[in-house]
Amino acid sequence: MNAEREAAAVAERYARRGDPGRYSVLRPDVWQTLQERQRAMLGLFAQAELGDLSQLHLLEVGCGAGGNLLELLRLGFAPDKLSGVELLPERLALARAVLPEALVLHGGDALDAAVADRSLDIVFVSTVFSSLLDDAYQQRLADAMWAWLKTGGALLWYDFTVNNPRNPDVRGVPLARVRELFPLGRLRHRRVTLAPPLARAVTRIHPGLYRWFNALPVLRTHVLAWIDKP
Repeated sequence: MNAEREAAAVAERYARRGDPGRYSVLRPDVWQTLQERQRAMLGLFAQAELGDLSQLHLLEVGCGAGGNLLELLRLGFAPDKLSGVELLPERLALARAVLPEALVLHGGDALDAAVADRSLDIVFVSTVFSSLLDDAYQQRLADAMWAWLKTGGALLWYDFTVNNPRNPDVRGVPLARVRELFPLGRLRHRRVTLAPPLARAVTRIHPGLYRWFNALPVLRTHVLAWIDKP
């Protein structure tokens, strides 16, 4: 499948997704997932000894409505050094409405984004590759992101590793595949995120059950990874 066809297919898959209210931060399963991921991300930042976040150039691939970029601003990244790429125009418009003007947003396929090679300290990609069902397109995007990184930079990765049998529009990306996509990278990772169907079920009983079930690593379905570029 060529890049244009895969990008169009991704847009169609997103259009078929269910109730967006499922991802509201008012839901106990959602806010606990977000808080857990943020803690893990800060732990990876500390391990990498990043120092002053405001001096780092970071781009998010698939930035959606801007939620992750807003989170990064609150953590100390500078708006003029943050940027994002978003395929879907309606999501890009939502991001533009809430993000500072100094933060550059690129619309369209990330493969066409005007990003210079070796210009970024961090490339962040969150639950994007699980929506890319063409292996060749996955590799092309991975190669592009790797080229954007400076030597000594890193890719910040968050995605799920197991297939969802009820959703043919996505597929899990196991760690072995992540290593295939970035064969030159040095990978550190943490397993995070209680399986979303289980998280929704147990937090309906009581929000505190998220923590108890999430204590079992086997029930965590996502990986947060830091992939250094030597």
